Amino acid sequence: MNRKNQLNNWIKFSNIGLQMAIVIGAGTYLGVWLDEKYPNNFSAFTIVFSLLSVFAALYNVVRQVKALNKKEENDSDKN
Repeated sequence: MNRKNQLNNWIKFSNIGLQMAIVIGAGTYLGVWLDEKYPNNFSAFTIVFSLLSVFAALYNVVRQVKALNKKEENDSDKN
């Protein structure tokens, strides 16, 4: 049972990392695309959207880790 729980946790955390990479990649791609469509001197869209996507990804990680911790606490209270 413990080994299965460790595997489930590993899968959950690897999914969080994958989601983070997708969000940051999509935000950066959007910024690059906007900079190509609306040229400017500072690549402002790339900078803004990449930073926003990093903050969104970090927020998502914190939210999911809190939910996992809360679920583990509830599961341990039942035992």
